[in-house]
Amino acid sequence: MKIVFSIYVWTCYVLLFLIFFAIISIIFLLTFPFDRYRRIPNKVLGIMASMMMRLSPFWKIEIIGDEKYNPSEPTIFIANHESFIDIPLLYELPWKMKWVVKHSMTYIPVMGWLVKLTGQLTINRSSKSALKKLSNLVQPLQDLVPVMIFPEGTRSLDGEIQGFKNGAFLLAMEHGFRIQPVVLSGPFQILKSGSKLFSPEGNLKISVLDPIDVTHFDNMSDLKSFARDQIIIEQKRLRNS
Repeated sequence: MKIVFSIYVWTCYVLLFLIFFAIISIIFLLTFPFDRYRRIPNKVLGIMASMMMRLSPFWKIEIIGDEKYNPSEPTIFIANHESFIDIPLLYELPWKMKWVVKHSMTYIPVMGWLVKLTGQLTINRSSKSALKKLSNLVQPLQDLVPVMIFPEGTRSLDGEIQGFKNGAFLLAMEHGFRIQPVVLSGPFQILKSGSKLFSPEGNLKISVLDPIDVTHFDNMSDLKSFARDQIIIEQKRLRNS
C-alpha cells in the first residue's frame, strides 16, 4: 500500500513542480519590475504547496496559535525540521514567509529555479561567520517580510529535536528582531528523513508559539537554549494530545 501510494505522490509532485515552474516563470516576468521581494510568485508557490498537502484525504492538518503573529513586527520564525514536507506544510499558515536555504540548492534543476524565481533567501555555507551568512536577511526583515529558518540546519533522522545553530539567534540579537518558534508534529510519521515512502494517513499539526523578545536575554546562548526548550516542550505536548 505504501509503495503504490508513494509512487502516486511522487508522480504528482513531479507534475506539480513542472507545471508551477512554467506558471511562476510567467508571473515572475510580469511582476519583477515592481515586486521587489517576489511576494506574488511566492503566493503562487503557496498554491502548489497546498496541492501537495492534499494528495491524501487522510492527512489531517491542524493549525494552532496563528493569531500570535504580529505582521507589523520584524520576525524571524524558527521551526523544527522533521521531513521533506515541512515547507509545503508551513505554507498552510495564513501568511507567506521567505525561506532560508543553502545556496547550493539553487543549482538543482526546477526546484532550484523555483527558489530563485520566488525570492527565497540563500546562505553561503563557505562563509565562516554566522552573521555574514545571514546578512541578506536584514533588509527583508526590516521591510516586514517574515523569514523562516530551520535552526537545526537539516532534517532530524529520528524525529527528535537536534542541536540549534547560532545564526538566527545572533541575527535577532544584533538587530533586535523577534524570534517566533513554530512547532511541527506529524511530518516525520508521514515521510521520514532519508525515506521515499509516504504514509497515506497522519495527523499534521502546526503550533505557533508566543514571540520571544530578544532584549530580555543577556547573550545568544541563553536565547537559543530558551527557544529550543520551548519547541521541545510543545512538540511533546502535540504528540500527546
